[in-house]
Amino acid sequence: MTAPRTLLGWGLVALLAAPAAAPAQDLLTVWRAAQERDRTLAVARAEHAASQAKREQAAALWRPNVMLGLGAGVGTSESHMNGAQFSAPGMGTSSGVNFATSVDAGLATRASVTAQQPLYNRGRDASRAQLELGADMGDTAWRAAQAELALRTAQRYFALAVAQEQLHVAERQMAAVKRSTTEAHDRFELGESPVTDTHEADAALAGVRAQVEAARLQVELKRQQLTDSTGLPALTARLPVSSAAPGETLQGWLDAAQAGNPQVRLAAQAVTMAEQDLRKRRAANGTTVDLVAQASFDRIDGHGDFGSANNRSRNGMIGVQVTIPLYDGGMSSAQASEGARLLDKAQAQLDQAREQVGEQVRAAWLGWQAGQARIAALEDGLKASAARLDATRLGREVGDRTLLDVLNAENDHARATLALAEARAEQVQNRLRLAALADRLDEVVLAEVNASLQPEQAAAPAAPAAPATVSAQQSQAAPAQAQRRRPGKQDRR
Repeated sequence: MTAPRTLLGWGLVALLAAPAAAPAQDLLTVWRAAQERDRTLAVARAEHAASQAKREQAAALWRPNVMLGLGAGVGTSESHMNGAQFSAPGMGTSSGVNFATSVDAGLATRASVTAQQPLYNRGRDASRAQLELGADMGDTAWRAAQAELALRTAQRYFALAVAQEQLHVAERQMAAVKRSTTEAHDRFELGESPVTDTHEADAALAGVRAQVEAARLQVELKRQQLTDSTGLPALTARLPVSSAAPGETLQGWLDAAQAGNPQVRLAAQAVTMAEQDLRKRRAANGTTVDLVAQASFDRIDGHGDFGSANNRSRNGMIGVQVTIPLYDGGMSSAQASEGARLLDKAQAQLDQAREQVGEQVRAAWLGWQAGQARIAALEDGLKASAARLDATRLGREVGDRTLLDVLNAENDHARATLALAEARAEQVQNRLRLAALADRLDEVVLAEVNASLQPEQAAAPAAPAAPATVSAQQSQAAPAQAQRRRPGKQDRR
């Protein structure tokens, strides 16, 4: 009876330990796919493209403006001139002459062409500077969006890797608990263990089955989240086995972040933008100089007080136009006061951004430093838990340990395995956060992280073969022992 059930248990172990058919993708492959598919980055890409049009707008502010005006409709025209002097060949000169024209409800047409070239305008200078700054801010925001995508992709990738590891550990744990459950029932049938062992084993098996299903659900959720942002189907991920050193001291990272962090740079550019806005507000009531050229033609045909009439006029002018605002009710000074307060706000936001980025750099740096010690401790703990598990299994075989001791050791070993996997994934992400804070997160850094991942064949390790807790000699001797201890089995029930 024992041999068939033991073979069945080992068959289940083999099925659970079979590696996944789909190959594991590396971080670089997933990140490159996310660059083409991620919706958040697509929005940032469109915003960046729109911001670049501001450079052309800035250049256009100082180009000539040419306008053509055409109009037609029904109009009237009357003119009176008294005391004019009139002269014509053969008619001499007459003084005190009166002239009058009249057109009622006639066809009126008008055409004009106007060209204007700014020569001096401080407001336009400020507007041009603001447009160029807007384009620069678009570049900065685009770099920030790319770094955020890299961090977001790495976070989702390692979340999937940890979830897969959790599932693998739970499946290995379930295989071990199944073996222990089979052994507990066999020992009970042989009269070597109390019925409480079978109850404990059954309860443990039910619990670990629930853990496996919960872990499987988490894998599917994490995989779908990563698939949505990359478009890659049947994704599997790999855990890191090491983490490269940050490469600089804490002060070095702080200096690099203050100089290159996208959020700090955006805040500094916002200060410059506010300065130009204040300049533009103050120039709103200033003098402007423009080169102006204009030509116009007006015509009206119809009938008036003196019969049929046709009036035409042509005008042309080229020269310099100077505009000097005299009084605007205090609007420009009020707007300038508002602009000065907005500049103070932008400066305060820059100081706030610098402080926040400094705190984030310190947190990431200290997290990395603490993570190194934590990983070393967890590696030692994992070795110790594995040794404890082996010793507990051996103690169970010789009768010094109970089945509950074995199950507890299995649980502790599983927790140690998961804790180490999570710590290594978090350590890599601390390294990426430091690079992003200093605007150094690029494909080179991602390639370094990619090189630290588990080899593909080790991404989903098979469950290690554990020695059977009931030896072949014990199985062969079981019938005789059962005959000698049959009454004791009834007592244990």
